Amino acid sequence: MTSATSTSVASVSPGTATDSTTPAPQRPVSVTRPHARGWQVRFAVLALIWGFSFLFIKVGTQSFAPLQVTLGRVTFGALVLLTILVIKRERLPRSARTWGHLAVAAFFLNVLPFSLFAYSELTIPSTLAGICNATSPLWGMALSVVALSEDRPTRRRVAGLGIGFLGVLTVLGAWQGFAGTDLTGTAMALGASLSYPIGWIYVRRTLAGASHSHLSMSSTQLLLATAQLAVITPLFTTAPTGYPILPLLAVFALGALGTGFAFLLQYGLVAEVGPTTAQMVTYFVPVIATAAGVALLNERLSWNTPVGALIVLAGAALTQAKPRSTASRRSTSTN
Repeated sequence: MTSATSTSVASVSPGTATDSTTPAPQRPVSVTRPHARGWQVRFAVLALIWGFSFLFIKVGTQSFAPLQVTLGRVTFGALVLLTILVIKRERLPRSARTWGHLAVAAFFLNVLPFSLFAYSELTIPSTLAGICNATSPLWGMALSVVALSEDRPTRRRVAGLGIGFLGVLTVLGAWQGFAGTDLTGTAMALGASLSYPIGWIYVRRTLAGASHSHLSMSSTQLLLATAQLAVITPLFTTAPTGYPILPLLAVFALGALGTGFAFLLQYGLVAEVGPTTAQMVTYFVPVIATAAGVALLNERLSWNTPVGALIVLAGAALTQAKPRSTASRRSTSTN
């Protein structure tokens, strides 16, 4: 997402939806308690960037092919992270095995979802794309039950999955036979949100405990995503006939802000306030995406869209609920 979609696996459970770069999990992040409460400002900025990413995609695809928008996005994002990497004098990984796993991660966490969202917004509103992005925790919960033996379902999380599915049907207006909704575009957006937890689970199983920094791993991942799209894009698109300033700025903002700078913001938040608080930004993204689409793109909003979005977010929140430990339950019963 944009929004995105760039988020750290170390900081997020397998089902958390974002639209950003997802570096490999590493050692637990130590949380430093801030003296000032300036983290709320960075939290709000991150939510705005990821929320507006769907608007940037819509504007970009008005003049450029979806794959071109995605290529520009990962290119500008990679340039931001590589610049910071040079400033901090860090190095890219040297292991061929690490590069191989990150190539797979780049496909599932960047190339595929970013491209699917761009294609979906040719036929569906940016508001709907943003709401579809919020279903990623639902997909993640369902997949983690199969792929991660230590992540077992609870009644609350299963209920969240059902509630989230009900929310999707509400957004799409199932009782009307999905009238007025482009099912292909919607399926692409939902497929994009499904791609994220697939990528997260892959990274968690193959690169957990990697010794490289988040910045190093994410820079490599975006570099590999750029290389993949640089090969694919010319095969399926023709060169743009022009470079209108507004769509070009939208693609630049999508990459430099939504995929590059947003990662730095998000990783800083994880280190400062912890992963649980930082991942809550996910629940603000569809709200901002909806407001931006309606206010700036004049997208029509039926009652079922915001109502369904709230149901989806409620279900997603339940799927992220962690059961209390046995020790905690004993302590509570004793007291």
